[in-house]
Amino acid sequence: MKKERPITTLFMLTSLDGKISTGDNDELDTDTDYQKIKGVKEGLKQYYELEKTTDMHFLITGKTMTKKCESLNVNNRKDEPQKLCANCIIVDSGNLTENGVAYLLKKFNSLTVVTTNKLHPAFKVNNDSLAIIFYAKKINFIDLFKKLKVAYKIKKLTIQSGSTMNAKLLRDNLIDHVSLVVAPCLIGGKNTASLIGGESLHVRKELGDIKALKLKQCDVLKNSYLHLRYDVLV
Repeated sequence: MKKERPITTLFMLTSLDGKISTGDNDELDTDTDYQKIKGVKEGLKQYYELEKTTDMHFLITGKTMTKKCESLNVNNRKDEPQKLCANCIIVDSGNLTENGVAYLLKKFNSLTVVTTNKLHPAFKVNNDSLAIIFYAKKINFIDLFKKLKVAYKIKKLTIQSGSTMNAKLLRDNLIDHVSLVVAPCLIGGKNTASLIGGESLHVRKELGDIKALKLKQCDVLKNSYLHLRYDVLV
């Protein structure tokens, strides 16, 4: 059956215990911190090489792009970024500043801001490469993904959002494939973000929200890294 939305792949870097951050605050992040850990930093480059092979369009959150970690916070970047041949769709209601929007427009071929904030700084920016999708109250992700295919002609989409967003998209049956690069480390911490966050299941009748996976490929990379690829069984 032909989908009325893009075919999606959740692409993430995770520790063996499923953590996508190194701690419970925005100053800690795998992109920066893994480079400092012996036994982990040696193979990290493989993740970035695989990232280059993902879809031309990717979805991320404003929170992810504005972490307090200086190298990641696009709001504070003053440098001239290297242009990437990719199109960024960012879900954001209050994290990006006007400088952050301008920086992302320099970095990517196009920028689509999805927001519920009628005062979002993106509305102040005049750029042909910028599109804004506005929802008055709450973002309807099923409707959003349909718009991305019908109005924006996006056939494939890589998801690189955070724990809470990943959970929302999974519950809405909006994730088709999972591509995980597993770093050889254990992080722990009950408040450290995991691959899928959001609200926990509370009763057995909610077990239908658990998504079974079918393993499609397992590649053993250098330096004890793994690349796991699954289909989501809906």
